[in-house]
Amino acid sequence: MIKSICAMVLALLLVGYGRAETSAHTKVAGATPASPTSTASPHVTVLPQQLTMPGLNRQRAVRIYVPPGYATSSKRYPVLYMHDGQNLFHKATAYAGEWGVDETLDSLAQTQGLELIVVGIDNGGDKRVTELNAWDHDRFGKGEGKRYMDFIVDVVKPMVDANYRTCPEREHTGVMGSSMGGLISHYSILQYPQVFSKAGIFSPAYWLGPEVFGLTASQPPAADARLALYMGGGEGQQAVTDYQRMVVQMQRQPHSAANLWVKLTPNAAHNEGAWRAEFAAVVM
Repeated sequence: MIKSICAMVLALLLVGYGRAETSAHTKVAGATPASPTSTASPHVTVLPQQLTMPGLNRQRAVRIYVPPGYATSSKRYPVLYMHDGQNLFHKATAYAGEWGVDETLDSLAQTQGLELIVVGIDNGGDKRVTELNAWDHDRFGKGEGKRYMDFIVDVVKPMVDANYRTCPEREHTGVMGSSMGGLISHYSILQYPQVFSKAGIFSPAYWLGPEVFGLTASQPPAADARLALYMGGGEGQQAVTDYQRMVVQMQRQPHSAANLWVKLTPNAAHNEGAWRAEFAAVVM
């Protein structure tokens, strides 16, 4: 009974993370920078028009961060694709606090010389649980994860590569997300090895897509793929148990230990503050 109640609470939380609708959507020509009162860096813009998601008949906003030196250089940069774009840069559009991706990368660019472009794809609100799951679920419905990822691979990435100075090769392209975003990021590194060579898998909701264990066994990550698996010890027994199961499975598979970063932080909760604390370590 207690386990059932905990599952229901976590399910509501997973859905809730998609309910904060952004006020930053625009339909004017030219990407729109964050407002002066925004917590987003001036290096973050929102694409002027939402992009159409083939097969899903939906529109989606995309947010893009470029390094501080982008405008004054001719360099090309690696790209990180992240889910739940509303939660990455701006406190006002985030569900429960922001990741602070822009502030972290601005700092790393200055102190470590790390420069990359981040593309944040907004979540679909009440469609989030199905869009970020590649598998059907008895309670939440038909999984739309493949079409969502095809949208990123076939629509978003070509647009970004055509309009920004990117390093488009898989060696310079990563994917990252938390919760449902962690689940779909794990799926992505397995299903699109020709596109992504790095995956940040934070607090993955494996319980909503347990098929990921079988897929990881039958279709393991590319030998050179780098995976970062993170979980907070305070996220619930099932979440922690599933995470530990995946870590053990990955460690037993023929995947280089040097390409597998794992961390279980005791007492850390399921929120952006916890993910923000680990972001720099993973991207470095």
